[in-house]
Amino acid sequence: MRQQTWGIWALGGTIALLAVLPVPEFWITQLNYIGLSAMAVLGLVLLTGIGGLTSFGQAAFVGIGAYTSAWLTVHVGLSPWLTLFFGVALTTVSAVILGWLTLRMSGHYLPLATLAWGLSLYYLMGNLDALGKYDGILEVPGLSLLGWQLGQGRVFLVLTWGMVLLSALGMLRLLDSRVGRAMRALKNGSQMAESMGIDTLRFKIGVFVLSAMLASVSGWLYAHFQRAVNPSPFSVDHRVWRAAGVDAEVRA
Repeated sequence: MRQQTWGIWALGGTIALLAVLPVPEFWITQLNYIGLSAMAVLGLVLLTGIGGLTSFGQAAFVGIGAYTSAWLTVHVGLSPWLTLFFGVALTTVSAVILGWLTLRMSGHYLPLATLAWGLSLYYLMGNLDALGKYDGILEVPGLSLLGWQLGQGRVFLVLTWGMVLLSALGMLRLLDSRVGRAMRALKNGSQMAESMGIDTLRFKIGVFVLSAMLASVSGWLYAHFQRAVNPSPFSVDHRVWRAAGVDAEVRA
């Protein structure tokens, strides 16, 4: 854990240097997109790499966070900083319901079930008039604080990667705790964990919800970075999220 913590701090220092060095703006933009993907992939690492659960619905949770924030800022006029909490809350409720329904399954039934509701949420986003159907929601405001614009460029780089690295540090502390050790036990199957008194379904749902919450934060950042949302990036077969998710599952 100590080596991993130092690695996170070293990465943080590198990001801070890149934010002030005269590197091309293209690099900054690409690092912003990498940071957005990294936040969602952190959840997959926790879910698949630690918990041993396979889910193809992570992109849908990113979409819930993005659409919630976009709709509330554009149609209700709420501050983007408040919509973050609404998005995470809605994602949490959705994850609890979906997790309770699907995480009792095992084998290939679990990934097929997550694939099914991931597709369902994608088509729901694309067919609701309130969400602009496949055109999505436009003119989403960027992030700002006391008149200081945070939603683009180098400032957004620091914000995004700061949240990614803080989430990673929090994950390490969680996994080093008693709860974290119970989560780690899930990967080796339910029977051994249950023989030690672990309520495997409760911990599976807990891991699933934490993963979804990280995805929701990624969606919130994405909405206010792009200034628009539509269903395309949140499809199960979207190249960006799929490549990130599969890589996380294989390498974890």
